[in-house]
Amino acid sequence: MSFRLFDVPETEASHFVGFAGNRINRHSEKRSDDVVPVALANASARMLLIGQGQVLVAQSGTGNAFFSLDEAAKFQPLPNKTIYLGLQDDVPVLASPSGLDLADLPEPIKAIDYRSVYVQGLIPPDQLGAMAQAVSLLTWHENHKFCGRCGTETLMRDGGYRRTCPNCEAQHFPRTDPVAIMMVVHGDKCLLARGPHFGPGMYSCLAGFIEPGETIENAVRRETFEETNLKVGRVLYHASQPWPFPYSLMIGCHAEALSGDFTLDKAELEDGRWFSREEVVTMLDRTHPDGLMTPPPGAIAAHLIRSWVASGV
Repeated sequence: MSFRLFDVPETEASHFVGFAGNRINRHSEKRSDDVVPVALANASARMLLIGQGQVLVAQSGTGNAFFSLDEAAKFQPLPNKTIYLGLQDDVPVLASPSGLDLADLPEPIKAIDYRSVYVQGLIPPDQLGAMAQAVSLLTWHENHKFCGRCGTETLMRDGGYRRTCPNCEAQHFPRTDPVAIMMVVHGDKCLLARGPHFGPGMYSCLAGFIEPGETIENAVRRETFEETNLKVGRVLYHASQPWPFPYSLMIGCHAEALSGDFTLDKAELEDGRWFSREEVVTMLDRTHPDGLMTPPPGAIAAHLIRSWVASGV
């Protein structure tokens, strides 16, 4: 039986996850070393301001994290750390750490931690996506100031998408850490677990970093076996999600367990068990009698779980 390669039964799943609303045109092949000063000379440019694990948000009506350059100047953006994100609606968008102590800001400006902004939906989806881009890049720069080859302090280039060593001329590019997150199913049940850092009653999918030289599918099988001693057969990709904690890409899959017997790695997981579809529905809807729940709706884990519930298999 033949099929068309791009025939799919539903809209692209990654479109619906948190941080996926980024509308910025990065025009990566056209960035130059002077792209930041050129953007700063544009009176219509907008700037995101980051600091101490928080983003500045104007909380008057709909939350807004895009500041005009005049507004941004009040919060002391750091010129040597300002990066260029790209164009949104033909308007340059930049991001910078704030040089202020963010503990005391004028109303209606608040410094809000990234997770709260995301979980509570405090800014529009396009700005949330831009925030993920900005946080990932700025964090990478903070963690990679020195050349890995010779140890010399490197210089920012390409508006923040490259660092160059002035000593040995090595070129360093922003990294994205791939993480496999998998919804393990067996028959009409799914396996959900919780780590010791999870909030009360929260259960989620298994997850782990993809290692060098490893396919996504094999990472799903390895991580599942390491954490539960379960062997996995078929693996199906579902969706991906940018995750700026600090600069990861979550790659969501469904995985078919070959048996129902598992043993948790207690060094990694606090608890885990098989859940029926009916019980998972109550967790998604926050009506579980024991207060158990799944991750927030924007999390890729929640999308994996909802997709399995909806599949009926």
